Amino acid sequence: MKFMSISIYPVDKAAEIAAASDKVWANEPRANRPEASYVLMCVPFYVPPNSLVGVAISESDSAEKMAARIYPIMLAGATAHIIPLLEVPIGGGAKAEKKYRG
Repeated sequence: MKFMSISIYPVDKAAEIAAASDKVWANEPRANRPEASYVLMCVPFYVPPNSLVGVAISESDSAEKMAARIYPIMLAGATAHIIPLLEVPIGGGAKAEKKYRG
């Protein structure tokens, strides 16, 4: 299952967050590492002043495993939100909607 994680952290904690993140993901098999990671150039929602917002999309067998991976990053000072993603093929929205409607 794919998850999007959104991390919000103070700029002055960036070094600690980066170190914790590198340590967490270095211990994961390549298949479970994020496909991509981004630091947003603008903020799509309110965050405290002088904060950075990072977004990553990764695979995991369960939300519990994803939470265990994110926990050390939270201990370093980040606020994390983990969002399960439902993959809908391009051009297949109507078919997916019908499937999940029941």
